[in-house]
Amino acid sequence: MSTSPTPLEPVQILLVEDSPADIELTREALADARVANDLHVVQDGVDAMAFLRKEPPYAEQPTPDLVLLDLNLPRKDGREVLEEAKADPALAPIPVVVLTTSSAEADILRSYELHANSYITKPVRFDEFLRTVQSLEDFWLTVVKLPRR
Repeated sequence: MSTSPTPLEPVQILLVEDSPADIELTREALADARVANDLHVVQDGVDAMAFLRKEPPYAEQPTPDLVLLDLNLPRKDGREVLEEAKADPALAPIPVVVLTTSSAEADILRSYELHANSYITKPVRFDEFLRTVQSLEDFWLTVVKLPRR
């Protein structure tokens, strides 16, 4: 049975992002979150799937409550990660938010075909990026009830 996180249980967020600058911006934005959260970061699609499947070296990591996924990743593309995660019955319920620089209609359509829960184009400006991550936090960590495993 799944329950919503309590104030004492931080929301587990997996950020799949290869840009050190975007990782740091996301960390900063989530550090001020109204909801306690633990941010876990992997920088490519292969590590993302290993984290999600709890394979070494991620065997002891928690199952994320939310995944923030970039599409353009080394070793395994974000589209492949999304397709694999949503095809796996154990991982499919985890909400995946695509957070990427691509505003191409084909990427948006493909992401939703692969069952992304939402698609957000990263703003270029620092202040806009922070507002975007904070609005993500407001919606996904405050408004939405996430399944807990």
